[in-house]
Amino acid sequence: MSATYGYARVSTDGQTLEAQIAQLEAAGATRLFKEKVSGARRDRAELGKLLATLNAGDVVLVTRLDRLARSTRDLLNILGTIADQGAAFRSLGDSWADTTTPHGRLMLTVLAGLAEFERELIRMRTGEGRARAKAAGRKLGRSFKLTPHQRAEAMQRREAGETLTAIAKSYNVSHSTISRLK
Repeated sequence: MSATYGYARVSTDGQTLEAQIAQLEAAGATRLFKEKVSGARRDRAELGKLLATLNAGDVVLVTRLDRLARSTRDLLNILGTIADQGAAFRSLGDSWADTTTPHGRLMLTVLAGLAEFERELIRMRTGEGRARAKAAGRKLGRSFKLTPHQRAEAMQRREAGETLTAIAKSYNVSHSTISRLK
């Protein structure tokens, strides 16, 4: 037997869930998952419980898309999780975001395609930027913790038999930093 679950979220303690709860119950939600936490946080306990509860044929309701996710990528990831479990999704305030209808599934498929295209463009631009930086002689990644003089001095001390821990303490770095020196 399928169920209709509602998810209500507000960002701060000063806001109330009452309006969302009333809308979700009026739309037929039989069980509500409610939380007061920022939508930008990935570790939303109630959302996790909701996603773990879903079975094939269930429907997840929200009052607006921004109650479920803060970014397109986050939204698509959550909707993917819902779809993987055979459940559907519906936003009361965004009629196009309704995977219980063919039109809603089409719209979300188009959005997913656009998001994937955007990720590919970002990956391409990042790769080109890294290549330009390397060609210009810039070092990528974190900077060294020790200056070239300190590195040479630490290697001499290591070759002289001093312990890695003692050398590391004198430079305020970890012993593994000293062990990686070449």
